[in-house]
Order: sequence, then structure tokens, then C-alpha cells
Amino acid sequence: MLLVGDIGGTNTRLALYNIEGAVPKRSSDIRTYSSQAFVGLTAIVERFLLETGATCDQAVFGVAGPVDKAKGESQITNLPWLISAREMENTLKIPKVSLLNDVESIAYGLALPGGMQEPGDVYQLNRTYELHPNSQPGNKALIAPGTGLGEAILIYNDTVEGGQYLVTATEGGHTDYAPRSTFEAGLLRYLQDKFWDDSFGHISYERVCSGQGIKHIYDYLKESNGMPENPDVARRLVQGDEPANKIISEAALSHSSELCMNTLTTFVSILGAECGNMALKTLAFGGIYLGGGIPPKILEKLKDGSFIAAFLNKGRFASTLIKIPVYVILKEEPGLFGAACYAKMMQKVVSS
Repeated sequence: MLLVGDIGGTNTRLALYNIEGAVPKRSSDIRTYSSQAFVGLTAIVERFLLETGATCDQAVFGVAGPVDKAKGESQITNLPWLISAREMENTLKIPKVSLLNDVESIAYGLALPGGMQEPGDVYQLNRTYELHPNSQPGNKALIAPGTGLGEAILIYNDTVEGGQYLVTATEGGHTDYAPRSTFEAGLLRYLQDKFWDDSFGHISYERVCSGQGIKHIYDYLKESNGMPENPDVARRLVQGDEPANKIISEAALSHSSELCMNTLTTFVSILGAECGNMALKTLAFGGIYLGGGIPPKILEKLKDGSFIAAFLNKGRFASTLIKIPVYVILKEEPGLFGAACYAKMMQKVVSS
């Protein structure tokens, strides 16, 4: 039995999968644990195995941080955990433990033939080319705005019969944010002043295209442009019982706050521009995929044209980008599914 996990700074989700068929199938309920309530991942897995009585011969974990594949280690970005695959194998008596970056893990769900092809797994935003996912050969790129901004690349190898994808993690979310207008240049200056002590003037796309980014844009519009707040939104933001990006996005989608509506429009436009950047850097004719926790929740906004307009706004190369399909991943727990797809693909490599 395969144990898979999606390990974040807030929650850790674990489940069991069967990988005997062509596409992995989940064989247990997903269990969620508060990451901060445990001293490390090993303790959480011990709890899971005790509660379920499961015996595993393999485990794959997608973790929110960079992974040193040579050492089989990862220092989680937002937790004081150093996760070691070898330590987990020895302590938990699991013969094989693998660590993946969490966005890399999602990407394996796109790389496996037959992965994410069920109805409702993805939604295509641009309708110029009506394509079934995985039907168009070529590189793919995954951009995942959530708590942070994760990015991964799927490199297409057409020298193998039927084609094959090589998945590589990146830290592209930490590249320099590039403003496209006087308004966005003002946003950059605002964030540079706000985070000078932390970043010495470096502002990444993650500061803008993420949950924290939505709040940063909101504050910029409120403080620099003098846009009035909705009193209910202001009260909920001060209370802090809910994520700020959730409050702002919901108010924008319900049209109950002009400030929130402008915030979400700005966020979606910048996200579209960064997706266009990724599409050009990778020539992702196989598709751009939006993952992470935010895109499914703002799907109606992504569909209104502002995202695609920014995606295509690359001058002479708009005619190239119009050929690239853009999808929003809607599949439940794509990180867990992708981790299972990774195990399935490695199984095929070993057997061949």
C-alpha cells in the first residue's frame, strides 16, 4: 500500500492509494492534521498509521519547500522541520520514502498518461482551441497561487514513443515582480517600502500573486489610492478569524465592495501576465495549468476575460500565446493524486 501526503505549513493531509491500475485510486479517507501541533512529519505519520492500522511499503510526500534530492531532505519553508526521507524509513519501517516539492507533486498528476482526464478535473479558460487535457503535445507549466506562489515545468520528450514528461520543480515564484504600468510601478514601490527590512528592495511575484499578495494589493489600493473600505470587510479583516484573501475574494465575487473588486481584478491581471511569462519561457504548447488553493475559488473571475487579456498581452508573441490552452485544476486534492502518480511512474521505470 502507498502512503501519500501533502505537507503544508498549516495542515498535513495523508491518504492511502492503490497504484496497481493505470491511474492511481485513493483507497482511504483523507485525514488532516494541524502541522504546527506536531514536532515533525514522522510524528504525524506515526499517528496516522496507528489510527488506520495501515502497513505501507512506500510513501511519497509533497512538501511546501525546496527538496534536496541528493540527500532526500527538505527544510519546510514555514515550519521548523527538517524532513529526512532516510530518517523516516528507519523510524517508521517504510522501505521507500520519497520527497517532492508540493507543486512538483501536483505536476506529476499532469505528467502521468491518463492523469487528470476525468470530467471536472480541469476547466479550460481560453476557448480558441477546444482541447482535451493532455491531447496537445509540448511542454507544460504549472503555476499555483495559494499561501505562496509555486511553479513547476513539465518538459516534453518526443523521442520516446507516445511522448513522455520530465517534471522539474522551480522556485520561479521568487523571481522579480515586473510592473507593466505606472499603477503597478506604484504597487512595486509600495511593497519595496513595506518589506525593505526583509528583502532589501527585492519584491517577488509571490508577494503579489498569492494569498498574501491579495491583501497587499488591497492595502495598496486603500492607502495609496484612497479607495474606501466596506465596513463589514474591514471588521472581518481586523478580527482575523478568516484568511484575508478569502474575505476579499468573496466580497469581490459578490460585488459588495468596489475596493475588493479592484483588488481581485488587479490580482488576476498580474497572475495572467506571469502565466504568459511562463508560457513564453517554456514554450508550453502542452498547456498552462493553474493549481493551488486560490484559482478554483475565483474561477468566475478568471473566466471574465481579464486574465486571458493579460496572458495574451505580449506584443508580437500574442499570436503564439493564443495557441496555448490554459486550464484551471479543479480536481480534489491534486497534490495527493500527483504524489501517487509519481509512485506509479517510478514503478514503471523500475519494471522496465
